[in-house]
Amino acid sequence: MTHALSERDQLRLAVSRQPGDFIAWVMLADAELGAGDIAAGESAANHALQLRPQHPEALARLGRARWMQGRHDDAAALLQRACQLAPQHPGMALWLGHVLEDARQPEAAADAYRRAHALAPDEAYMAAQRLNWQRRLCDWRDLDALSAQVRRAVAQGNPAVEPFAFLSEDASAGEQLACARQRARVLAQSIRRLPATSIRTQGPLQIGFLSNGFGAHPTGLLTAALFEQLRAHPRLQVQLFALNADDGSAIRQRLQVAARVHDVSEQTHAQIAQRIRAAGIDILFDLRGWGGGGTPEVLAMRPAPLQLNWLAYPGTSGAPWMDYVLADDFVLPAALETAFSEKVLRLPRAFQPSDNTRQIEPPPPREACGLPGTGVVFCCFNNSYKLNPRSVRRLLQVLQGVPGSVLWLLAGPGNADQRLRQAARQQQVDPARLVFMDKLPHPHYLSRYGHADLFLDTNPYNAHTTASDALWAGCPVLTVPGATFAARVAGSLNHHLGLQDMNMADDAAFVARAIALGNDPAALQALRVRVQHARDQSGLFDMEGFAGDFSHLLQQLAHRHGWQDGDVDAG
Repeated sequence: MTHALSERDQLRLAVSRQPGDFIAWVMLADAELGAGDIAAGESAANHALQLRPQHPEALARLGRARWMQGRHDDAAALLQRACQLAPQHPGMALWLGHVLEDARQPEAAADAYRRAHALAPDEAYMAAQRLNWQRRLCDWRDLDALSAQVRRAVAQGNPAVEPFAFLSEDASAGEQLACARQRARVLAQSIRRLPATSIRTQGPLQIGFLSNGFGAHPTGLLTAALFEQLRAHPRLQVQLFALNADDGSAIRQRLQVAARVHDVSEQTHAQIAQRIRAAGIDILFDLRGWGGGGTPEVLAMRPAPLQLNWLAYPGTSGAPWMDYVLADDFVLPAALETAFSEKVLRLPRAFQPSDNTRQIEPPPPREACGLPGTGVVFCCFNNSYKLNPRSVRRLLQVLQGVPGSVLWLLAGPGNADQRLRQAARQQQVDPARLVFMDKLPHPHYLSRYGHADLFLDTNPYNAHTTASDALWAGCPVLTVPGATFAARVAGSLNHHLGLQDMNMADDAAFVARAIALGNDPAALQALRVRVQHARDQSGLFDMEGFAGDFSHLLQQLAHRHGWQDGDVDAG
C-alpha cells in the first residue's frame, strides 16, 4: 500500500528538482518549522536568502527559526528588518510580536500586535493575539470590542483562536469546547497517525506523561511528590517525556529519581511520538494541552492506545485523539460533561496533586517585603492576565472597605503595575496601597504567605497552582466558583479542604466576606488556624493517598481496555 507524499516531502522533492525556486524554499521552511524540525527549517530559510538576499519573506522564516532555537535577540533583529522591508505585512508584525515577548520587550510586543491587528482588523487571529497580550500587560484599551470579536469568531467556527488564551474570556464551557474542537480539527488534517495499537494484556502498565514543565515549573512542583509515591505501586511504571531540557533544578533531580525521564526537547514531533510508541506506553497523560510549549501534534499522532487530558490545561481538549479527562466532582460536575469532548474520569479527591514535602521558611520582615508595619495584607499572586477589570474592581472594593489594608500582587510585565495603580487611582484608592512582589525562587515566594492574611482570587480564570501554594502555606483563599473548569479550581481545593464557606456565590458576597474578615482580626486568625488544621487533617495534601487513588483508577481503566493482570489494587 502506498501513501501520498506529505506536504514536507512534496516540497523537499520540489527544491531538489528546482533548487532555484525561492517560493518553494520559503514554503519548505514553514513546513519544516511547523513539524518541529528547526535545523531543517533554518537550512531552508538560508537557501531562500542565498537566492534573494534581504528578502523579507526569507528573513522572517530565519527569524522564526532563531526564535524556536531560543535566540530571541537575533530573531527580533531579523523580524524587525523584515517588517521594515514589508511594513504592510500583518503576518510579519504578528511574528515580531511573538519574538519580542520572548526577548523581554513586552510593550514593544504589544505595539507589534496592535500593528498586525490594524493591518488586518477583520482577522480573528490578530485580534486574539492582541487581546491575549494586552491582558498580560493589564492594558484594557478596546478590551470589550476585542473580546467580542474573538467570541464572535469562535461562534462562527473560525479555528484561529487559541484555546488557552480563550480561557481568559468570559465565555461558557460550551464556547470553550467549540474553540478547542475547531483548533483540533485543523490540526488533525495535517497529521498522519501512527498505526493503531492496544493496551498490553499482561505485566506492569507503562504510564507516560508528556510535558514541558518537568523542572522548576508549576507542573513539576505539583507532580514530583506524586511520582515519588507512585514508586510504591509496582503495577504502574512511570515514564516522563520532557519537552523541556534539564534545567538543573532540584525538582528535575527529584523527577529523575522518581521516574524514567526521556529528554525529547530537541526532537521533532514525529520523533517524540515514535519515542513514546517505542517505550510501550499504555496510558499517556498530556500535561500541557493547548498551553504554550505543548505539542498537541504529538498526541494527534496517537502514540499511545489511551490518552488522557489532566492537570495543566484546565478545560477540554476538543480533540478526537484525547480519550479521557481526569477531574473531580467539584471542578467538573455532571452539568459540565456535555462541554467536554473526552469521557470524564473522576478521582475521589481533588484532581490536583501537590508537593507536600515543601518546608515553609519564615518570611523576611514586612518592611523588607515593601509592606507597611501594620494593617491587613490581602494578596493575589495570580498571573497578570487573570487581573481583568472585573477582578480588579472587586479587589479595590475590598481595599475601600478595610482601612489601612494593602493589596499584595505579583509584579507583571512591562507597564502592567503602573496600569493597575492607575486603575486604583480611578477607583479612588491610593495607588500606594498596591504592593508588588518581584518573581522569587519558589521557597522564598512561598515564605511570603506568612505575611498574607487572605488570598483574593480572580474570575473567570482562578488561581490554580497558586491557590494550592497559598493553602499549603496556611493562607486562606476566597473565591467565586464559576461555570467553567478554569473558574472552579480554587473552589475545588477549598471544597476538598472542608472550607466550602470560602466559596462565594457572587462578587457581592465575595467583597462583603473579604471586608468582614478584614475588619475582624480575631476571625481572620481563627480562619488561618482552620486552614492549617484542615491542611494537616484533610486528604487534599495526602500524596500517599493520592497515589493510591490514582493507581486504582488507572488499573480500573486498563482492565476495561483489555489489561488482565490480576485483581485491581485497592486505592
